[in-house]
Amino acid sequence: MKRRHEEGAALLTVLLMVAVIGIIAVGVLEDIRFGLRRSFNVQVAGQARWYALGGEQMASSRIDQLLARDPGKTSLEGGWNGRVVEFPIEGGQIQALVADATGCFNLNSVVEADQGEPFRRRELGVRQLSSLMTLLGMPNGPDLAESLAQWIDSNDVGPAGLEDEGYADRKTPYRTAGAPLAEVSELRAVRGFDAKVYAMLRPYVCALPTTDLSPINVNTLPQERAVLLSAVTLGGVSPESARQALAARPAGGWSDLEAFWGQQALAGAAPADGVRDQIRFRTRYFSLESRVGLAGGETFMTSLFEAGPTNRVRLVARRWTLEE
Repeated sequence: MKRRHEEGAALLTVLLMVAVIGIIAVGVLEDIRFGLRRSFNVQVAGQARWYALGGEQMASSRIDQLLARDPGKTSLEGGWNGRVVEFPIEGGQIQALVADATGCFNLNSVVEADQGEPFRRRELGVRQLSSLMTLLGMPNGPDLAESLAQWIDSNDVGPAGLEDEGYADRKTPYRTAGAPLAEVSELRAVRGFDAKVYAMLRPYVCALPTTDLSPINVNTLPQERAVLLSAVTLGGVSPESARQALAARPAGGWSDLEAFWGQQALAGAAPADGVRDQIRFRTRYFSLESRVGLAGGETFMTSLFEAGPTNRVRLVARRWTLEE
């Protein structure tokens, strides 16, 4: 009887050991499976990034071709602006969209660089942003424009609540930037720019890597953004007149200021000092938005190119995300 009990106990021990070993084996196999999957995902993500960088090189070459076609102006000929181009790749595809990055109001133009002070408030830039927001139906446009100027400028002198002390009493305290915006999404941190204001303003603004007054290429500016032309002229050109002027745009675009400002739709417009030269016929900044679909996943990249005075194209910014 005792021997049978011992045999039964031994059998139970063996069964328990088999069960434990089985559980361990399943755990090890799961770790191996997840490890392989992680390695595969890393490999795919790396490959997708290389594809995106390849698309970036192709976009740079395309911009070179656009500039070489006519060094003095950039027009919409060829239908390149905002058109999505697809490239098939093994196991997926690349989507690339090249656009004129100056068809917007440069938020950083509310300040200007100064030798005695890195960045100081620029009156004309503030007034132009205020004009844009007013034209878009925002009653507090002047206050919002001033708020952004004080956020970017380098000093700590300004209207109450718009410098560091105005942000120090928040639930999560922080300070003003004291520098130009790197991207438009930073606007959400500025006093007064709530979700509603941001949504209304976002389609018309950008954060270019310069504090120059917004360089607007009227040869590529879409008619639906004609309000930008009205804003930079501080209302000197009405939105309707701006739309009419853009609707009369020659197929190859304008070549000089006299031809543009001499249109009947703009008759009587008297641009303020400095505004006349904001109108450009050659694009300085181009944007690229890339989407790489590979093995069921997606990789996003946005790039910004600058075409210098000699039409030499260089990459000035790259982000592995879509713009918000």
